[in-house]
Amino acid sequence: MAALARSVLVTGSNRGIGLELVRQLAASPRPPQHIFATCRDPEGPRGKALQELAAQHPSIKLVQLDAVNLPSIRGAVRAVGSHLKDQGLNLLINNAGVSSHATLRSLDSREMLSAFATNVVGPVQVTKEFLPLLEKAAKGVGKEGLSCSRAAVINISTKLGSIGLCLKVPEAPMYPYRASKAAQNMVTRCMAAELQDKGILCVAIHPGWVKTDMGTEKAPLMVEHSVQGILTVLANLSQDTSGAFLDWEGNTLPW
Repeated sequence: MAALARSVLVTGSNRGIGLELVRQLAASPRPPQHIFATCRDPEGPRGKALQELAAQHPSIKLVQLDAVNLPSIRGAVRAVGSHLKDQGLNLLINNAGVSSHATLRSLDSREMLSAFATNVVGPVQVTKEFLPLLEKAAKGVGKEGLSCSRAAVINISTKLGSIGLCLKVPEAPMYPYRASKAAQNMVTRCMAAELQDKGILCVAIHPGWVKTDMGTEKAPLMVEHSVQGILTVLANLSQDTSGAFLDWEGNTLPW
């Protein structure tokens, strides 16, 4: 089985789904040559699990990246570019995100704006700054069609951001989270339309309701199973699925 991609970058990789993505990518039979595990403080105490993983797998490079801080993003681009040298970045997974259970009565504008900054502006800024490296990968010799092994942007979304499913998902209103993820889905569609001619695939993925700090222990899905499914879905993406909203099992979700 071929490697999913020569190089992969994951944001928010110090815990939850991001950490498990890094873990499974590094442990795969054909791991990527470069796995850039990024978070706000990879060398600090909250990056301990990442540090231990990186000590076991030379393919993992820890990179500081705060998705709401433009100088931090640009510093990460320089660090990643120095590792890749004349090669581009094949796969960018925008995983960093924040939740909010605010209702109409409890929310305030700061909480709403904070969710949008992380869940919408963050993926846009990260993708924009890494675009030259993605474009370089897309122009690689002998690469045709769209795939994660060529160049791709994967935005980790949620079915809670689906307007079509809204009334069928019996969760609290979660205004900041749900509205920001719906906006992130629109961003994915726009990216897919704009970047397709550059050879870059863009997809939104719902990972399921997963047992993580964000998903809580009430969630029915183990993070290991979710990530196994996500990686299987990613390996099968093509130009036919660019711009799609899929779940961790590959099912199409309504916008």
